Amino acid sequence: MLIECVPNFSEGRNMATLRQIGGAIASVEGVRLLHVDAGQAANRTVFTFTGRPDAVSEAAFRGACTAAELIDMRLHHGTHPRIGAMDVCPLIPLTGISLEETAVYARALARRVGDKLAIPVYCYEAAAFAPHRRSLAACRQGEYEGLPAKLAASEWAPDFGPNIFNPRSGAAIIGARNILIAWNINLNTDSIEVAKKIAADIRESGQTVRDASGGAVRRPGMLPKVRAIGWYIAEYGCAQVSMNLLDYHRMPLHIVWEAVCRQAERYGVKVTGSELVGLIPLDALTEVGAYFAVKQGTGIRPSSEEALDIAVNTLGLNQLAPFIPQERILEYLNKP
Repeated sequence: MLIECVPNFSEGRNMATLRQIGGAIASVEGVRLLHVDAGQAANRTVFTFTGRPDAVSEAAFRGACTAAELIDMRLHHGTHPRIGAMDVCPLIPLTGISLEETAVYARALARRVGDKLAIPVYCYEAAAFAPHRRSLAACRQGEYEGLPAKLAASEWAPDFGPNIFNPRSGAAIIGARNILIAWNINLNTDSIEVAKKIAADIRESGQTVRDASGGAVRRPGMLPKVRAIGWYIAEYGCAQVSMNLLDYHRMPLHIVWEAVCRQAERYGVKVTGSELVGLIPLDALTEVGAYFAVKQGTGIRPSSEEALDIAVNTLGLNQLAPFIPQERILEYLNKP
């Protein structure tokens, strides 16, 4: 059995803290720490590691312990939504284990974090105990600043841990889900408003608009299984549409890319490139390359390596930093 864990910690600037969290994760025998992706403006870091379910669960707990010790949410500011020091921690089945079985490990981890660290914990996605808690966005609504009021509402009592506000660590959201792709598309503007408009247009949840009588109605977005927000990243000097693709088989990257390009043009801006956060499955990129090879009318079906090159170039994955496949593709890093 092999699972992946992708915890997001509310720290992206203090490298000493990140080294200690990474060291705690990597200290577990049988765990492979594959990638660390720190963002200064987001003030958030994504760690990716794999291993046996019991080993991965132990590594995630050690990471949570270190974060609780070193991260003070009272001092945290960043562009990314967050509710706690170890903000969200998903367990992801890779081989030899089902999503339902992975959810059992996620709930056990959530109980341990709640009990041992005195942190309120919500279980989400496949580990959720109630339908209104399946969504990460719903669990994180109100963020850290709204957590005292959230905990006071009976429908948002934590699944594990004390129903008491922990000002230092906030809360944690732990669950089980399938692979998603975290992907940011860059715009040639610094306008947060434009990025937010594009995000609202494309994301599945859409946006609230006014009908003819002035009432508020929800208008669905263009793309199923896509969550998106817009923000400005000062270190890059541009606005981005920041997305989670929940099912890249149903909603592949090239469809999302073209939709964002169309909406950007509608608002008088252009897409200049993109960046991945964390790792990505190989087939997600080779599918992009195969699509654009056909669209370019070459008449030649590209090899896997050629399709990968086409995808990297077309999506501008090298714009902000070199994209090294051996360091960013899940299958390459998981080789024995």
